Amino acid sequence: MLRNLGRKAVVAALAASTMLVAACATETTYRPATGSGFYRTGYSDLRIEPNRYRVTFAGNTVTDRDVVERYLLFRAAELTLQNGFDYFVMADRDTDRQARTYSTPGAWGPGFGGFGGGLWGPRWGFYGRGFGYRAWDPFWGGPWGGWGGGADIRTVDRYEASAEVVMFKGTPERGNVRAFNARAVVDNIGPTVRLPKP
Repeated sequence: MLRNLGRKAVVAALAASTMLVAACATETTYRPATGSGFYRTGYSDLRIEPNRYRVTFAGNTVTDRDVVERYLLFRAAELTLQNGFDYFVMADRDTDRQARTYSTPGAWGPGFGGFGGGLWGPRWGFYGRGFGYRAWDPFWGGPWGGWGGGADIRTVDRYEASAEVVMFKGTPERGNVRAFNARAVVDNIGPTVRLPKP
């Protein structure tokens, strides 16, 4: 009975991880933001003043930093043209890296043999008669003769770029490296932007 429950748990864990990987197997397309928190992807903008916006672009875990920053620049240029301006200046710009660590238990996972939930985490301590205080760490294997091994530990990264953009009419001042001609940005970066499939 216990062995059958263990097999069902392993199959369920594999199915869940497969669906998670399939959902994130392609990089984020250029579209308005969806989701929330770690799972928010796409662009968003907030109007601060008539010619000033806060623009962000968040990618999923398979979207490179370069793509996230390029899409942010493209969104700033697109927004500038939509509002009737010719160029924009990035008053500030930042790219945030967020990491999340996942652990998939091995064959001797939570609930086996009465150990109960909460067994899987970064490090666990326990006291045993005859050997005192011990620690189990998934990176170094288990203290139970290999019983605790088999955990798959992986860290995934995602990037989110943001900038405060100020828009102007006319041509950018020569030598201002923070100023971008919106039409030139759209023309040059546009062909590299992946749009969602209809």
